[in-house]
Amino acid sequence: MGKPETGSPLPEPRCVLTIAGSDSGGGAGIQADIKTITVLGGFGMSAITALTAQNTREVQAIQTVSPDFVLRQIEAVATDLPIHAAKTGMLANREIVEAVAEGIGRFQVPNLVVDPVFISKGGHSLLEEDAVEALTLSLFPLARLITPNLHEACILSGTGVESEEERREAARRLHAMGPGAVLIKGGHGEGPEAEDLLFDGSAFHAYSAPRFDTPHTHGTGCTLSAAIATFLSKGLELAEAVEEAKRIITEAIRLSVPLGGGHGPTNHYAAGLGSVERDRILGSLARAAATIQGEPSLAKLSAEVQSNLGYALPGATTHEEVAAFPGRIVRLPEGLTTVRPPAFGTSRHIANVILAAMQYHPHLRSTMNICFSEAVLRKAEEKGLVAAGFDRSEEPKEVKEREGSSLEWGTGEAIRRTSEVPDLVYDRGDVGKEPMIRILGTDPQNVLRKLFLLV
Repeated sequence: MGKPETGSPLPEPRCVLTIAGSDSGGGAGIQADIKTITVLGGFGMSAITALTAQNTREVQAIQTVSPDFVLRQIEAVATDLPIHAAKTGMLANREIVEAVAEGIGRFQVPNLVVDPVFISKGGHSLLEEDAVEALTLSLFPLARLITPNLHEACILSGTGVESEEERREAARRLHAMGPGAVLIKGGHGEGPEAEDLLFDGSAFHAYSAPRFDTPHTHGTGCTLSAAIATFLSKGLELAEAVEEAKRIITEAIRLSVPLGGGHGPTNHYAAGLGSVERDRILGSLARAAATIQGEPSLAKLSAEVQSNLGYALPGATTHEEVAAFPGRIVRLPEGLTTVRPPAFGTSRHIANVILAAMQYHPHLRSTMNICFSEAVLRKAEEKGLVAAGFDRSEEPKEVKEREGSSLEWGTGEAIRRTSEVPDLVYDRGDVGKEPMIRILGTDPQNVLRKLFLLV
């Protein structure tokens, strides 16, 4: 009997080499690169240029790797494995820069993204002064793209970067040094938008995203350049690769992780979180639907307009990031049943309640609406559930005139009125508006546990 065949039926992954320093805190450097490449579906490989003893607060020590050994790492990878793209980060000194340039040139490594790392997030120098000239003369001409931040662009180009025209001039000067294109990152700038500027030698492209008020941005440059390299390895055109990477880093910052006592890391898993978490949420809702079917006692709790059950992605801010049941949950004599499987973006009413609750309590990502009665409120009190209400007659005129804003306002109003985390948000209705109770919970199973307490 022969041995079973092994190997993946999937296409061979695109291989991306990162040449950078190791971050013992895991937020930047090689660690950030490998996480990003992997989450985006690439196969990460590495050549380590330096070891750092660092955390979210500071770089405490640096031990550089010998230039010869850096080159040996590149050689070992290039002579055995395909390299579809590469990126560089911390290169430390002139000798390492020259060794990396030699390796990239000798093995004709394609789609090279050079992140000219000068200073750590905590202010520690990561590149010796005499290495800057080697970087521009030896490595820039081999790069398909360089990704300086505003500070680095200013130093390298010798011009200011305050205004848009100054940034354009800086990009032109940097492009004249030999790279295929220049991306000047605006994350260290001011204003409500973080705007990156791409110059490919003939045209400028701007990429804008909201600037988030968070100190947890450790590893943003590493994550962005690794994402661009990975997208280039998959055959995306440069402008599209930058656009996709900008979307990834924006989500990574929005969902950043408050670890440590300093600058916490961006969320390198934000890109993969979407599909994996969406599947988990839909599965959780489907299991909840199976639980409530065949329970006749629940039918009497269904609202006249029928009920629905929703569940949001972590950090959700839009209706499209909240899943619920299309066609709602229907009341039958034998209990409650769903019309169709759960899907994202199907119920604005449920989404409005969840999104409003998450603004005050981010863990309250699920809700279900049921009929209102004083008896149900008394039952909730008996069971130790916290109920918070709002009065529709107090709804501001401008809110009433804004389509779909009533539940958002009402949920927020109810939550603001209680010092505790509510289990229920209710209102006694208004002209043309059915009185309603909304059960809040961390997930659908948590909501159902509260629902069964009210039977």
